[in-house]
Amino acid sequence: MKSGIIAINKPCGISSARIVAIVKKALAAKKVGHTGTLDPFATGLLLCAINQGTRISGFFLGGHKRYLARICLGVETDTYDLTGKTVFTAPQKVMDGLKNQDIQEIVKSFIGKQEQVPPAFSALKHEGRPLYKLARQGKIIQKPPRQIEIFEIIINHIEVPNIDIDVFCSSGTYIRSLGFDIGRKLGCGAHLSKLCRTQSSQFLLDNAIELDALEKLDQKAIEKRMVPLSDCLEFMPPMVADRSIARKIKFGRKLLKNEFKSVPEKENQLIRVIDEKNNLLAIIQLSENREEYNYSCVFSS
Repeated sequence: MKSGIIAINKPCGISSARIVAIVKKALAAKKVGHTGTLDPFATGLLLCAINQGTRISGFFLGGHKRYLARICLGVETDTYDLTGKTVFTAPQKVMDGLKNQDIQEIVKSFIGKQEQVPPAFSALKHEGRPLYKLARQGKIIQKPPRQIEIFEIIINHIEVPNIDIDVFCSSGTYIRSLGFDIGRKLGCGAHLSKLCRTQSSQFLLDNAIELDALEKLDQKAIEKRMVPLSDCLEFMPPMVADRSIARKIKFGRKLLKNEFKSVPEKENQLIRVIDEKNNLLAIIQLSENREEYNYSCVFSS
């Protein structure tokens, strides 16, 4: 059974955990995980890591994301999205006073580095339990603000009460919180009514497979859609190992800097070591003495 990552186009109304279970069954894989959850109401790109792919999934958690979102003005919910209970409705005179120019200026004001408070209904954990489970029991836990960055917001369409936006942001950004904060700044409240992830790190939704299509394929056909481990980590510079170095890696022996022909010199740079066939052997990092490497991950062939 191969290892790698497969990009799934998640439909609305299904959890990320359920997608993982479907992929695991379809591939008869030992291990399957995902690199960042999507709420059940959300759609779009969900990266499923297969077998040894689960060992590299953490390297994508810090990757940039892109989303298409619809913000519905005038109504706040406890979950910050359409699945929650309404907790505030703006008076009609407030809604009538909203102008497109003001909306555009306030939406654009969220571009840049900032602190964002995660929603109480989220997969973040408190004392080992997901916040959304505690919130459903009436135990609202408010996590402290987190540093995020929104690199770009494109306003695709405004037709009050709806604003359609395209957001490019750092990992850890909650688009539900962004919609909530925009509503608060406009003075009318808001919630998220649609969300679609279109990019995660270098992976794009355009290359993802539909869930219905995946369930019709046999195991070999699905494996062909998987991205090999080495290709998943194209943002890490590669170093090619000969047979001698590959043997050292297999047995966890020390790797010296002078054993490689070319060495990236960037501080704290993670490096993927591959063989001549582009099989991923290890992820390594130059040690403090800059004469040898420390292992981050080693992969069986």
